Amino acid sequence: MGLSIGIVGLPNVGKSTLFNALTKAQNAEAANYPFCTIEPNKAIVPVPDERINKLAKLVNPARLVNSTVDFVDIAGLVKGASKGEGLGNQFLTNIRETDAILEVVRCFDNSDIVHVDGSVNPLRDIEVIETELILADIQTLEKKIDRLQKAAKGDKVAKLILEDAEALLKFMNEGNVALSFPDKDKETLQELFNELRLMTSKKIIYCANVDENGLTEDNEYVKAVRKYGESKGSDVVKISAKVEEELVGLEDNEREEFLESYGVKESGLEKIIHTGFHTLGLSSYFTAGPKEVRAWTIHKGWKAPQAAGVIHTDFEKGFIRAEVISYEDYIKYGSEAACRAAGALRVEGKDYIVQDGDVMHFLFNV
Repeated sequence: MGLSIGIVGLPNVGKSTLFNALTKAQNAEAANYPFCTIEPNKAIVPVPDERINKLAKLVNPARLVNSTVDFVDIAGLVKGASKGEGLGNQFLTNIRETDAILEVVRCFDNSDIVHVDGSVNPLRDIEVIETELILADIQTLEKKIDRLQKAAKGDKVAKLILEDAEALLKFMNEGNVALSFPDKDKETLQELFNELRLMTSKKIIYCANVDENGLTEDNEYVKAVRKYGESKGSDVVKISAKVEEELVGLEDNEREEFLESYGVKESGLEKIIHTGFHTLGLSSYFTAGPKEVRAWTIHKGWKAPQAAGVIHTDFEKGFIRAEVISYEDYIKYGSEAACRAAGALRVEGKDYIVQDGDVMHFLFNV
């Protein structure tokens, strides 16, 4: 499994600049006018993880394979997007398949960069974005309810689903996102969420885009976004799309020096990915051998068979046991053989909960 993040925001907030920098691909034209992105931009980005590099130095594999994140950048939203204003809701469908939504809001003043609403106000921008997402979801839900009303006439299960769908619609018509619906964990609603891929049922990460001067200390715009994110139980990440753009093409040592000059330790890409993993409750385990050292993305709390299934479904179906070495022990002893000799290699069964950084080998039989 991978992590996919949809990048949304109003025009001219730095979305495409950020996308260019994150993906190191200048294929999302960034310009000082609305709607410069007229097709959704998608890119697969490797997850930066120094652990995989350290393991590779010990194992010396033929190749390294990082976990990946899919970024989807869509055209800037405006008021009325759900009704076809601007470029309309044709682009909203592109983020229905993502796991999380990164809401980019502008948190800096610059008279040379036009704001679509004439002034900088990140909380107003968030309200516009989320209102359009709610309205688009309401349309999707209403269409589903129309179908359920026909099916419910002779189907008790459809009638129950219809009742839940109507309760959800009432809740959303009051301006609430689907994720905050009190009964969202009911089985019928989970099935409905999975089928409709409601955008407001996804976790949101608020991304405060600042200028170079805003990286060290939070300005008033960022403070407001952090307070809002806290009130919603959502993660907030602060980045400078302009600085990220300047990082493109620099060597590792140059990047470190550049970031240090701004008083930050990790790039915006690293912040966004680490925040994404935290928001969605994800972690990584590793497989290590002469052919490759690879990172695999799983949900925290997954047991060994589920984790094995990420490699191949047969691994989960025919799971026998797992050989496990913690990342710390692998680095400490320097090889699988040394870990085995030191008693640091453990044999775990079906109930073992995989820990972040575990180095694993699965035994299975199908």
